[in-house]
Amino acid sequence: MDTVRARLDLAYDGTFFHGWAAQPGLRTVEGELVRALSLIARQEVAVTVAGRTDAGVHADHQVAHVDLPAQVWDSLPGRSSRTPEDALVDRLASLLTRAHGDFMKAHGLMSPRGYCDVALLSSHRVPETFDARFSAVGRHYVYRLLDQRAGSDPFSGRRIWTVPARQTLNLEAMAEAASSVIGEHDFLSFCKPREGATTIRTLRQLDVVAAGETSPILVRVHADAFCHSMVRSLVGALIDVGTGRRSPAWMRHLLDARSREAAAPLAPAHGLTLAHVDYPPADQWARRAQQTRAVRSLGCC
Repeated sequence: MDTVRARLDLAYDGTFFHGWAAQPGLRTVEGELVRALSLIARQEVAVTVAGRTDAGVHADHQVAHVDLPAQVWDSLPGRSSRTPEDALVDRLASLLTRAHGDFMKAHGLMSPRGYCDVALLSSHRVPETFDARFSAVGRHYVYRLLDQRAGSDPFSGRRIWTVPARQTLNLEAMAEAASSVIGEHDFLSFCKPREGATTIRTLRQLDVVAAGETSPILVRVHADAFCHSMVRSLVGALIDVGTGRRSPAWMRHLLDARSREAAAPLAPAHGLTLAHVDYPPADQWARRAQQTRAVRSLGCC
């Protein structure tokens, strides 16, 4: 059967989701998206995503791909003048909004009319050499938090973590600690390893930015890829340094330990947002996917 590969760019509020990955009996982003796409395709479909976010984590710009039957793709516009790409976005938006409304009603929750916690930003037809997960060359996350310097923000509570006891963080100490773990390392002390998967990653950016006394502190994180809970562990370790529980040198010692017994503390999920996913030019998609699938060791690949 001929198929068409579609790239899907989306954003979501992770508050009422049990993460990205489909789980029986639980509401997840993948589960909602697959259910809507399967209705459109009139058959079961599978979705591949750039980054599987944890429960409660948000995304400003997530990327996924799906293979749809060519006949379904061609029929998406119906009698309208829309492109299949635009028609797919409209169909998905309608189905996801309806499903969101049903969920809120079933749980006695209120939300503005027409609101949905998943937004399809765009869709594009792409060649089969594009793989949302394996063609990516980088992921960017932002963690937002408040300390004693800023007043509480009732409108952003879903996306910002307030440091317990409203302590004032030592940003200079956090920056010193962050700089010590930049580069290619085995991040086992900051990851929950999956069987058969490596915990070696290249961390390209980990910095702490305070835009102003009343603005959230931003922890910006960029790597080629992340292992499970890695970003929240890095932020949790930085918080321990910023509150004075640990010295800046401790973070490097923790990295070098490569041990789950000395694992870093986890920052809460709701402060974390997937900001962006990087891809190489189209003619490098297949090569990048092949490189990413290869088993990785330190100093290699």
